[in-house]
Amino acid sequence: MADVILETKKLTKEFKGFTAVNDVDLRVQRGHIHALIGPNGAGKTTCFNLLTKFLVPTSGQILFNGRDITGDKPAQIARQGIIRSFQISAVFPHLTVLQNVRIGLQRELGTSFHFWLSESSLKSLDERAMALLDQVDLGSFADTVTADLPYGRKRALEIATTLAMEPELMLLDEPTQGMGHEDVHRVTALIKKVSEGRTILMVEHNMNVVSGICDRISVLQRGAMLAEGSYAEVSKNPQVMQAYMGTADGELEAGHA
Repeated sequence: MADVILETKKLTKEFKGFTAVNDVDLRVQRGHIHALIGPNGAGKTTCFNLLTKFLVPTSGQILFNGRDITGDKPAQIARQGIIRSFQISAVFPHLTVLQNVRIGLQRELGTSFHFWLSESSLKSLDERAMALLDQVDLGSFADTVTADLPYGRKRALEIATTLAMEPELMLLDEPTQGMGHEDVHRVTALIKKVSEGRTILMVEHNMNVVSGICDRISVLQRGAMLAEGSYAEVSKNPQVMQAYMGTADGELEAGHA
């Protein structure tokens, strides 16, 4: 039996009579890049919010490494190794790229987010921070003020700060959204690179990205699981093709739910 790192059982979220996520059974295998796709309003982002406990499920279970985490708080989820990219993204535009990653690394000192620490105390993290920046091809941008980074490079910085938290499971929410072709290609290659030894669950609208790097795909429609499988299997599924209505070139293309 496959090694399942994350599993949901009949995960449901209702908002005043509207069911955003409906009885979703999701199984993410360890070491996989797993995509969650679906048309606008399919419930993908709501599902992410349930997994990270930014929303509390109406019913159902969430299991991580076989342990029931349904009742855990967001901070407890993060400490166990489920890290969502925006949770610790580069939210300090006037700090340098290096300083942003260093803040993510403060957890290693046991002084997480104590911004008043002396500069000398934080300098001990520089070597590790630079290694992370090199991993995402941002080494040459270390001293750049984050606000001055091109958009695609900012997303790479988000991934570096996520890696600083040493995630066992990375949740990436539309990592290539709003990017030009060159940035999409760079960030896709980056996700593939950092997936070594990790598990990644991503919401993604770009089917070229999904088909290129994802081991498995789950398709949501109106909050329910419509199909699951490899890209080859999912893309030929008549229900999935109907849900997307296709595009001009016949490829599936997801919305930005």
